[in-house]
Amino acid sequence: MNANGSVRVCGLVVDKRNLAAVRQKVGFLFQDPDDQLFMPSVFDDVAFGPINMGLGSRDVKERVKEALRFVDMKDYEERAGHHLSFGEKKRISLATILSMQPEILVLDEPTGNLDPKYRKEFIKLVRGMDVTKIIASHDMDMIASICNKIAVMDGGRIVAFDCTEKIFNNKGLMKSYGLI
Repeated sequence: MNANGSVRVCGLVVDKRNLAAVRQKVGFLFQDPDDQLFMPSVFDDVAFGPINMGLGSRDVKERVKEALRFVDMKDYEERAGHHLSFGEKKRISLATILSMQPEILVLDEPTGNLDPKYRKEFIKLVRGMDVTKIIASHDMDMIASICNKIAVMDGGRIVAFDCTEKIFNNKGLMKSYGLI
């Protein structure tokens, strides 16, 4: 937010005029993948965004293959999302976003409800993405391994913002907000 109260995303003021363009620049990963996956097949879920962006079928297919390859789910195109494990659904949900090639990725509790194996794999995937990431999480180990900067929030307000090391070394702050 700047001094006059407007919010900018990738240089665009967030208003009715720019809303569609802003939405193309930001990908959002829901906490629960069942809220994100709704098509009859994995291919259809991952292709949904690129199709709605107006891409041609060749580009859509390429983006789906690339996104599924990145999340190590390339052989799942014909599978039904509702038959996948929670960890597989999380990875497919991430592929749905990656297929749209956003500049910013917003992740809501990305490691929540994942078993240790999928949690570790998911962290590795997220760490390997070359986009701006905004992560809302209580998983301090994941935050420490991925994030350069941290905003600690309380009651909808930012109460601290600094580099990861400084926030984690401030034991008083961490303790007072229940983070340790």
